[in-house]
Order: sequence, then structure tokens, then C-alpha cells
Amino acid sequence: MRIIHIITRLILGGAQENTLLTCEDLLRQYGDQVLLVTGPPEGPEGSLLERARAGGVPMVLLPSLCRPIAPWRDLVSYLALRRIIRRFQPEVVHTHSAKAGILGRAVAWQLRVPVIVHTVHGAPFHPYQPAIARWFFRACERWAARRCHRLVCVAQALADQLAAAGVAEREKMITIYSGMEVQPFLQADRYRAEYRERLGWGPEYVVVGKIARLFYLKGHEYLLEAAPKIVAQMPKVRFLLIGDGILRPKIQQQIRQAGLADYFRLVGLVPPEEIPRWIAAMDILVHVSLREGLARALPQALLVGRPVVSFDIDGAREVVLPEKTGLLLRPKDSEALAEAVVRLAKDPELRTQMGLEGRRRCHQVFRHQHMTAQLRALYEQLFQEATLQGRVHSCHFRKGRGRQG
Repeated sequence: MRIIHIITRLILGGAQENTLLTCEDLLRQYGDQVLLVTGPPEGPEGSLLERARAGGVPMVLLPSLCRPIAPWRDLVSYLALRRIIRRFQPEVVHTHSAKAGILGRAVAWQLRVPVIVHTVHGAPFHPYQPAIARWFFRACERWAARRCHRLVCVAQALADQLAAAGVAEREKMITIYSGMEVQPFLQADRYRAEYRERLGWGPEYVVVGKIARLFYLKGHEYLLEAAPKIVAQMPKVRFLLIGDGILRPKIQQQIRQAGLADYFRLVGLVPPEEIPRWIAAMDILVHVSLREGLARALPQALLVGRPVVSFDIDGAREVVLPEKTGLLLRPKDSEALAEAVVRLAKDPELRTQMGLEGRRRCHQVFRHQHMTAQLRALYEQLFQEATLQGRVHSCHFRKGRGRQG
């Protein structure tokens, strides 16, 4: 098949890694002709562009495709996408992220591409936005949902949110968990001693880790609120923060003011291939974001065999099963967070039990090959439907007018 994937920016992130792995699998396992279209990887998160090039993924970089709303640049991107799609003539256009999802679906629909799919990695509207912004983004998603044939959600919770918001009918959505390379996580424990030595922490310490951008709504403030209570009961606890972002100076200042500088390590951005090794250095992973479709850090920690303490948001409960693979807490509850971490820190047997159960549940579900196989089957199903409905014909790209029925 001829397939175009469109994403706003190829930064280091779950949605981006998901998209790149899908493109690589389609090329290598299915022999498809794939084109990845992306904007520049702006921001402090790091870039996956070099990895995409090294993996041989054909790619077009659109300088005008940016995350913020920018009418002139958005028009330029729309016209550029139109030229790319007309030239490539795909059977499938698959979009990711809000901006690329709106523009890509609009162009593909106008050009009557037979199969148009959009993956929702996280709803662009949420309770922490101003009401007018929430209304605007919800209206945009409703409009765009009518211009694709299926919405892929990376968590069941996302599908429920979209249906409740009236974005699309539930039947138009399918849940496909975001895949990853699972083997490095399953084998990560061999690096445990080496990476703890890098931190200067011996085997006597219980390491509590968090993987997230140092950004708003990622919840670092709740971990900082809980940390003094945790340390008071468990002086051998240490905290490892992986990720970078605009809040780094503020977080470092808060750590110093709390007198916890000796207890925290901020290692910043790390290459994706090192993530399993840093998780291996941990004993517990905490996830205290306030919104996230289904954070990849959750199944990643479980694949390594580490239990998770998470706020009960979005898709977290689909992998963090209370008393089985971790502990779920009410969002923003730093008191409960402290109690949960102390409980696991004091009970190595419970940590091991939960980690092993998490590994057993996740190792097949989150393989990227499993994700791509489901997506590829979806493409074929939708293309067959398009053929039966008469939406596939040789001149639909040249005409490019009118709406699909």
C-alpha cells in the first residue's frame, strides 16, 4: 500500500516514537511505500529526525508545520500537504497530533483519499484549559472527525472521553495501544548496577523515578510536596527525574529550598535507547501527570519489572491495576502519594510481585509489531470498504473535488 503518515513535529515523545515505529514496520514487514511528513522538531525535548533518517524512512520536512496556531503558516502547510498528497497518491493518509491531524485530514478528505485515519494520542481539550480554548479545540476535533474514516485511540479512556465530548460516535473509534521495542526493557536489569553507580547510589537505596518533560501539568510539584514526608519515613529513598523542559530551573530551586538536593538527581534528556537502563536503576516509578492519553512510561516500567504509583488519569488504569501492578491515586493527592511510595519502599517483596505481574501483562500487548499489525489490518479493512462503496477510482487524486459519501 501507499501510506502517508503526518505528524506536527518529530520530537522525543511517545506519539512520535509510535509513528516512527509504525513507518519502519510498514516498510520492512509489509513492503509498503511509506512517506513520513513532519514539521521541524522545535523545543527542548530532543529530536527523532536522525533516527528516522538512519532507519531509512522516506521523509518530508515542512518548515511551516508548527504546533501553535499561525494562520499564514497553516495555509502554507495546507497547500504543501495538498501538493505532497497529490504527488504521492496514497491509499492511506494517517495523521497524528492536533495540528497535523486537522490540516492532514482536511486535505486528504478534499482530495478524496480512500482511507483517512487519525490517531488520538491525547485529547487536545482538557479541564485545565480556559473554557473558550476547550470549546474551540473540541469544535475543531468534531469538524476533523467528520473528515476521516476511523479514529484510533491509544487508550480506551480516550475513546470514552471523545465520545462523551461528542467528537464522534463510539463506533467510529478503535483502541490500539501504542507499541514499543519491548526486548530492551525485558533485558534492562543487566544495567542496574552500572546506572546506579552513575548516580552514586548503592544497592541500599530505594530509587523512585519519574519520566516526563519538565513542563506544566506533568505533576512534578506533587512529587516535590510528597518528597519530605517520604524521606522522613524512609531516609534511604532517592528520587530520579528523567526529562527536560522550561520548568527545570524552577524545579531545581524548589528542591534546594526544601533541603533535598542530596536526594534528587535530574539527568535531563537521555537517548531513547537508554530509557530501559535508567528504569532498571529505579525501584518504583511514579506517574503524577494531570493529563496523558496513556503514558509510555507506565508499560515501560512494568516491562522492566517495576511497580507504578500513578494518579488515576486517562488510560493509566488500563495498565496500573490496583494491588496487582501498582497503586492508583486520586489526582493531586500528594499525601496519598507519599503513603503509597513509603508502602512500596518498605516492601521489596510486594514491589517484585507487582513488577512481575506487570511484565507478564504488558510484554505482548505493547510490542510495536502487534500495534502495526492491527493498524495494517485496519487499513486493509477500510480500503475494502472504500472499494465496495465506490470511493476508489483511478482519477480521484487528479479531480480532488467534492466530498466523500
